[in-house]
Amino acid sequence: MEPLNESLFDAQALEFPAALASALAPAALPGHFDELRGQATPAVPARPAAGAAPLAPMPPMLYDAAAQPPGPSQAQSQTQTQTQVLQPAPGDTPPLTPAWNAFFEQLGPGGFNDLPRRAVSLERQIRDNGVTYNVYADADGPQRPWSLDLFPLIVSPESWAQIETGVLQRTRVLDRVMADVYGPQQLLAEGLLPAALVHGHPGYLRAMHGVKPPGDTWLHIAAFDLARGPDGNWWVVSQRTQAPSGLGYLLENRLAITRQFPQAFEALQVQRLAATYSAMMDGLQRMCPAGVPPHVALLTPGPYNETYFEHAYLARYLGLTLVEGSDLTVRDQRLYLKTLQGLRPVHGLIKRLDDQFLDPLELRPDSTLGVPGLLQAIRAGNVLVANMPGSAFLESPALLGFLPGLARRLIGEKLKLPALPTWWCGERAALEAVLPQLGDCAIKPTYPGSDGQTSFDAVLGSKLSRRELDEWAGRIVREGEAHTVQSYLALSQMPTWANDMGPGHIAPRAMLLRVFAVSDGPQSWRVLPGGLARLAGRDAQIASMQRGGSSADVWVQTHGEVDRTTLLQPHATPASLARHRAPVTSRAAENMFWLGRYTERAENAVRLARLTLNLLGSEDQSSRPLLDWLHRMALRNALVPAEAPSAPQSRRVFERALIAELGDVARGGSVGFSLRCIRQAAAAVRERLSQDTWNQIVRAEADFLRRAAEQAGEGSFATGAALRALESASTALAAMTGAQTDRMTRDDAWRLLSIGRHIERLGFLASALEAGFENGAVHEVSGFEAMVALFDSTITFHARYQQRRDVATLVDLLVLDAENPRSLAWVTQTLRGRIARLAGSAPGKLTALSYELPDPAAWTLEHLCAAGAEADYPALVQLLASCETAAYHVSDAIGTRYFTLTSESLRSVGA
Repeated sequence: MEPLNESLFDAQALEFPAALASALAPAALPGHFDELRGQATPAVPARPAAGAAPLAPMPPMLYDAAAQPPGPSQAQSQTQTQTQVLQPAPGDTPPLTPAWNAFFEQLGPGGFNDLPRRAVSLERQIRDNGVTYNVYADADGPQRPWSLDLFPLIVSPESWAQIETGVLQRTRVLDRVMADVYGPQQLLAEGLLPAALVHGHPGYLRAMHGVKPPGDTWLHIAAFDLARGPDGNWWVVSQRTQAPSGLGYLLENRLAITRQFPQAFEALQVQRLAATYSAMMDGLQRMCPAGVPPHVALLTPGPYNETYFEHAYLARYLGLTLVEGSDLTVRDQRLYLKTLQGLRPVHGLIKRLDDQFLDPLELRPDSTLGVPGLLQAIRAGNVLVANMPGSAFLESPALLGFLPGLARRLIGEKLKLPALPTWWCGERAALEAVLPQLGDCAIKPTYPGSDGQTSFDAVLGSKLSRRELDEWAGRIVREGEAHTVQSYLALSQMPTWANDMGPGHIAPRAMLLRVFAVSDGPQSWRVLPGGLARLAGRDAQIASMQRGGSSADVWVQTHGEVDRTTLLQPHATPASLARHRAPVTSRAAENMFWLGRYTERAENAVRLARLTLNLLGSEDQSSRPLLDWLHRMALRNALVPAEAPSAPQSRRVFERALIAELGDVARGGSVGFSLRCIRQAAAAVRERLSQDTWNQIVRAEADFLRRAAEQAGEGSFATGAALRALESASTALAAMTGAQTDRMTRDDAWRLLSIGRHIERLGFLASALEAGFENGAVHEVSGFEAMVALFDSTITFHARYQQRRDVATLVDLLVLDAENPRSLAWVTQTLRGRIARLAGSAPGKLTALSYELPDPAAWTLEHLCAAGAEADYPALVQLLASCETAAYHVSDAIGTRYFTLTSESLRSVGA
């Protein structure tokens, strides 16, 4: 249990914020390094129980897993000279480090009293920016907000020098290991690397053997998880090379925290991040095999991935095209992006996808996330992939124990950044050495993420009972290769701002630091001057976002000049500002199209449900044609189940059935279902939407479903509550429509959104008017007024026609009025023009697909109002039917031509 300090606001005797922090901030737990004070808290010696056998001694903290005695082929290491840690005298309060002292002194006039406000502001900013991390992301589950602490981790220039040098060195070694494993395999032949850790690893891709990557560089982005031990030194805990996450989140962390502490950020000489990102992109573009300029995309698993926010954020920040596997295709061993204009070459790909899912032809055949034929394009040297596929075996914790020997063999150097002592139990000597110490170590799978039966989460021996330890020892003896044991290190603790137990206070939390090395050219890397600090939860010993942990910004101080490079180009000349037209992928186009359709569909459903409930409770409920028309429309739009009695049969039961279905997200056509579909379509194109638009969409769905759930929980069918929920949804949908109309660039993606809206509107309004004429509802005053209200044209109608209620006025306003955005003529004409512009036609020039829609110029009031023999207006009914049919025919044609690209031979653009 963490020590709780008093409220920070009761200590008025201490005048300075740094002194106040020193007095009130609890020290780190015994045996842990205290980041706030720059020294370890003295450990409390444990007394063995009487009669208990003494514990086997733990090996000294070594550079790597060279526990004595080492395995026959495991790398030998040198014992590291321990750093002398100065401990405070009993009763003394250790002072803060100079960096933390300066941080608190820069809080400003508000001092500690302002920290609660800043914490609330930070939480609001994360929520408003839509920053999410979904542990178990799914289509229906709520998105989990990103957890960010108020205080940053401050890294001194001296500490960073150790980290930077060591990380660069390890990246060079890992890159050369990969080059050898997929090339001559000398390391395997010489016994420096066990074959079981390579050929036996499910992440080793035999299809990549013999491949020569562009720039002779295999690793472009590598992440290292570091821990600071009680001695103050940094230790490597693990490394990530397949698709390391965090490059986007740490950017968001930096923007959020510097906004809260701008004075402290400047005063502490914190190094900026933009120069490294810029160098990474320049390096990737220079190494791309072709293309001037090269086209680089970011491959994401999709919006249901837990880190999708980061993918979209990073793509937007770096100016990359965000793509999913279905957006890409391989032709003649070259990678192409499917766009509305045809196929566009892709020369570089930053993947955020595990290797096994990249190519269903050669890897996992059940993968729907990858690109068939991608490995062929890679082997042909026609595309750069960062990182190159096949790096998963480098992530095995067992590899840490062999890296010292590999470093001496490959680059002739001794590793400068140590890793935690690690034993691979596939070697008998290492197995025998580590079994007596199992209770003081962490047990990890040798092949993390594999699908085998031996895959498991890391287990801390200190958390196991004696029986459980014996069971694990038995498993390790039986399946030694599948198990790796790593020495346990008490993580350093940094100050965090906690307000979950009453008044805000400072609380120490265990911390793991992730840093990134990125390539800036062939065989050249640099370390991002910052990182992602992951904080353990309360009473937790493992820092993991998936186990309820949080994050913190990382401020790296510099003694030199701060690099203020920016991705902006203030000195660009007019000649260099040629307009770049971002490609619209077929997948993004389809989601934009359906975003428009579902927005309109939700509006129609809300308007129809409100109209129906209001009429069922009015004096017009005795009109049988009106009730029959309402029932037909509710059935056509799936607002009531087919088995529900009709409104004329049982008005009250029909009303209850309609209200009960409003929030049913599993029933297509319900308001709740349409709102969910809006959110899902928007999530797939989130990088194209403003944050305000996204927030509107999320809030609209959550608010309506909450209201529906509350009503269902009460077991009532209150019409008033349903109407209030529908009114709130109507307001939210109006805001969405306004954002789509006024806040989006008029590119092809927006045109498809608009086309989707108007296709849905044309089909809905035409079917409503057709049903009203078929059953004669429009010939009664109540039905006539209901029809005008459904078209959202009541005010215009009464202002224009006063008290007239005849077919001619109805047709004139709802069918022929070219200025009414809900008349069939306006909708049809708009559709024809937007479809033509989508195909690249000049303004006023229509395409063949545009002519599939009826031409409003040929419609006349006299012809449409001519009554037939039975006064049924056959010309009008025929026109309404043709409008509805044409709307959905055009929808299918758009899907075939622009989304599946099967209507004509595929074209290549920009080759």
